[in-house]
Amino acid sequence: MAEDFSAAELKSPRTAASSPRYFYLVSRKNSQSSGLDPETPAEGSTKLHRRDPSNTSQESYDHSVPSTPTRKSKTAAIATLTQHSVASLPSHIPRGLGAKSNSSRQLLKRKPSLRDLIGPKMAGQADNQPMSNQSSNSSADSETIWSGEETSTQRSENGGSVENHTSPEANGPLRSDESESVQGDETYASVLKASSHRQDRSKDHDDDDSYPELDDMGVEEIHRPPPRDPNGGIRWVPWNVPFKRRGQTLVVLMHSLSIVATVSLFFAFCANPLAWPLLLLYLLHVLSSKAATDGSLKYRSEWMRQSYIWHFFADYFPARLHKTHDLPRTRKYIFGYHPHGIISHGAWAAFATDSLGFSEKFPGITNSLLTLDSNFRIPFYREYILGMGVRSVSKESIVNILSKGGPNGEGMGRGVTVVVGGARESLEARPGIMRFILKERKGFIKLAVRCGADLVPVLAFGENNLYDQLHPHEHPFMHRIQMFVLKVWKFTLPFLHGRGIFNYDVGLMPYRRPLNIVVGAPIKVRQSSSVDMEEVNRLHGLYVAELEKLWDRYKDEFAPDRKEEMQILP
Repeated sequence: MAEDFSAAELKSPRTAASSPRYFYLVSRKNSQSSGLDPETPAEGSTKLHRRDPSNTSQESYDHSVPSTPTRKSKTAAIATLTQHSVASLPSHIPRGLGAKSNSSRQLLKRKPSLRDLIGPKMAGQADNQPMSNQSSNSSADSETIWSGEETSTQRSENGGSVENHTSPEANGPLRSDESESVQGDETYASVLKASSHRQDRSKDHDDDDSYPELDDMGVEEIHRPPPRDPNGGIRWVPWNVPFKRRGQTLVVLMHSLSIVATVSLFFAFCANPLAWPLLLLYLLHVLSSKAATDGSLKYRSEWMRQSYIWHFFADYFPARLHKTHDLPRTRKYIFGYHPHGIISHGAWAAFATDSLGFSEKFPGITNSLLTLDSNFRIPFYREYILGMGVRSVSKESIVNILSKGGPNGEGMGRGVTVVVGGARESLEARPGIMRFILKERKGFIKLAVRCGADLVPVLAFGENNLYDQLHPHEHPFMHRIQMFVLKVWKFTLPFLHGRGIFNYDVGLMPYRRPLNIVVGAPIKVRQSSSVDMEEVNRLHGLYVAELEKLWDRYKDEFAPDRKEEMQILP
């Protein structure tokens, strides 16, 4: 390579009016002996245009290629390529790495539109290969001149490395099952056809069953207890625990003992004869109140739901709510929460409180967590859950909530959260296991058809990890007692244990294990006054399929220590 500039010209500043300079690229063996005139190119050299310094902010150098006189954006290049310039492109894709060429001067040119059309992996193969000059014939000791952008090696999903340009990818990373390779001399038309098929498949995947990447919790957010002593023994909590963690434990303890505390307070008032007239009026109000089923939400308190103490509750585990799809405020929704777990702490944190940001992630939607109607007969406790927006899970309650209120008075923008598995599913809750009682649970789908509410599956990774309980096969007698109580009184008594307040091994407090509540894609439901069982079965199949997609998509991320795959039980 030689440049014909004198020392005086290099030192003197150039002006906008001065004529442009040119320099020439020649082979290595001819570069030492060639005397070039400033305006006469040497034979076999390549003429390059040196841009004026006043325009260097746009581009440092610009090849003087007649077919591309100005630099265009990627969008413009794609349009020009597909409509007018297909004939001007090379007739074949360059060969793979290590391919020999008989060219004495090979100039690498990056076609922005080629990257956009054939994908990053194929473009990475093409961009790293020189485009041979078919008209040149010289010896093998000639120098190859590379002109292009820097490349960075990225690790693909299957463990290989992919050469990728630093320009942003419009369609995200290329997956191994969608990768395509170009071998031999394929025509440009075949490459365009293959890329169009790949883009069509990607579009269909995004429209049908694609779920985004979700942010997992950092290591600093998850509290891990000290390792167990090989000789056994209880692991005690150290004295120097931060005040924030003490506050988290206190809030979770208060919520877990809320029923015991309110019932104890009621009996304390009963012990005082002066409070009997007030208690009599209160009990009459409890027996006659329809606040849990009338759908009015009149006792709902946003101040209670958005209280700062619930952030302590959510950070105890910690818990996080993940949004995968937008939910329009012009629709009604029935959220199906899975699994039930022992006490459904994740459902309380995500849908009864606003500590996980439900109102920010799904603006315009008023959601109510549903529980057993018998809970609204417990004195004082009913006021607590009514203020948190919790309502009865009865059929009457669901219909009223989804048929009243909203901007048009017909329930638009309202939603209810149903823990579908119920008490029966809580007996299957054990760490590392995800079993749903769902095959025969179709009542919530019938209500969705009746009310015209879309079905939204919610999968809570980690809900079953918060407690340990007796295994039914190892303790069959205790399991029979649990099933008898469930059959007669419609609730169950799980024989559980967790951690303690001042230790990590014995107690009734839930373990500090991460909770990831993932809200799936809505399933559109058409309202109908008459319920067709074929339509119910079809919607039930779609609902189960969406749950399986959620599990398959995020199980490696949120359930790496699982003992088995998800199961759907009758």
